[in-house]
Amino acid sequence: MKIVVQRVKRASVTNKFIYNQIEKGYCLLVGVGKNSTESDIEVLAKKIVNARLFEDDNGKLNLNIQQINGAILSISQFTLYAEVKKGNRPGFSQSMRPEDAKILYDKFNSELQKYDIDVQTGEFGTDMEVEIINDGPVTIIYESQDGKVI
Repeated sequence: MKIVVQRVKRASVTNKFIYNQIEKGYCLLVGVGKNSTESDIEVLAKKIVNARLFEDDNGKLNLNIQQINGAILSISQFTLYAEVKKGNRPGFSQSMRPEDAKILYDKFNSELQKYDIDVQTGEFGTDMEVEIINDGPVTIIYESQDGKVI
């Protein structure tokens, strides 16, 4: 599982069916690979919630999302598993099949909510517009395999 974490001042997602937005917090781009598991979900949710990516009174990255009462906008992003070594068109054989990936994506969002964080989402498998006001900018990539952060 691969997740791009962007610290944001605000973020929103729209398509013809939804409109969700958050203020200060994280915009997550969530990629589910064909070998992703539920243990990856647990370890990455815990890692992201506890990540100290917000500044304290001294300007140091010492605060986590709970400490600043932040929110999360979680967007499914199968293209994080794009294969680009050969040719000019990316391949996606390392991404999990959509029907299985949706199950893990939903479980990941539920796992984040267990930490008493407001979690908004996009609509899985659709074309969406994501608007992000990146704060910093701070962008961190988290990846897990077999329940271990790599």
